[in-house]
Amino acid sequence: MNNRNSFQSINKIYFWTATINQWQCLLQEDSHKQIIIDSLKYLSDKKLIVVYAFVIMPNHIHVIWEQTKMNGGESPRASFMKYTGHILLAKLKEKNESHLYRVDLANKRHEIWKRDSLAIELFTRKVTIQKLNYVHANPVKGRWKLAIDEVSYYYSSAKFYDTGIDDFGFLHDTLI
Repeated sequence: MNNRNSFQSINKIYFWTATINQWQCLLQEDSHKQIIIDSLKYLSDKKLIVVYAFVIMPNHIHVIWEQTKMNGGESPRASFMKYTGHILLAKLKEKNESHLYRVDLANKRHEIWKRDSLAIELFTRKVTIQKLNYVHANPVKGRWKLAIDEVSYYYSSAKFYDTGIDDFGFLHDTLI
């Protein structure tokens, strides 16, 4: 099995994808999407990350970001994954659904995020624009059809790039 590269250096811009374990649609509920938003906002407010673009899909997220400094002894990416995983697991336990994410590993009982997140460094304008367009088109393409157009899907930065309105308080448009 090929594992995807999730390594990210500090002060470099990446297109990053993280997927819910077993491709389950855990992020379908708006309250679960808000956990992702809250974590991105917190890390941004602490100046640990710069978020240029994102989309939250039912079973994965795409983010174009830059990690600017470590969060103590761990990367902001690790902090994001750990925090959101714990909060989502707590929500699942409240609904008696945590068994859906049960794993048989020595160091944990549940796994919310798949281990093989994907990080692609964006070092050319052409690739950056391609990934930005991909992020924003994701909710309206393929099987998803989550909105009639890119701008009307709320859990995305597409509206910000179209209107300049940042509904989330953490987006930066200095990407392109």
